[in-house]
Amino acid sequence: MAGKFVGNMMICVVVVTVSMIVGTTMAVPAAKPPCSFGFNKTDNWWSRFGNNHHPINKTQQEAKTIMVGGSQHWQFGYNYSDWAIKNAPFYLNDTLAFKYEAPNATNPFQHSVYLFPNFWSFKNCDIKKAKRVAKPTQGGGDGFKLVLNKWQPYYFACGEKNGIHCNQGLMKFAVFPMIHSSFWPTSPP
Repeated sequence: MAGKFVGNMMICVVVVTVSMIVGTTMAVPAAKPPCSFGFNKTDNWWSRFGNNHHPINKTQQEAKTIMVGGSQHWQFGYNYSDWAIKNAPFYLNDTLAFKYEAPNATNPFQHSVYLFPNFWSFKNCDIKKAKRVAKPTQGGGDGFKLVLNKWQPYYFACGEKNGIHCNQGLMKFAVFPMIHSSFWPTSPP
């Protein structure tokens, strides 16, 4: 993000790369809500935002719960990176459900869910740098659920067998939740 102060406003340019490049330019006030910077004053564009800066537009798509892997669930040997590409886009506030069987007499294999802090630890399946967000016993029932509540990349993998499920079992994928199109103003400034 780059920015430049012009008067009492800051002009920001944001560029995001995740299977496409999206460029957006928006004016952001330095200290107070905008009085006017080109928007139709009858539109009241700023009122579309709630206290936490999420849009409150009734036509916005509802957040979805998405079963990771679909009917394959979370298991060794299934290509989750391919699954994520085929099931994209994922949106802010969507929920990912990781369903897997807990270890038992008929299924001795354990699975878990780890969240990596950055691309490089994800790429290398460096479990030591990742945070376990679901234990082997948390995948039963409707599965372990995680809400994509931040506009950032999320890097997931199974951390069992010291990263073997991640490295050799294809149990890893990344998503970058998109912001619904209703977030942006419908008419140009």
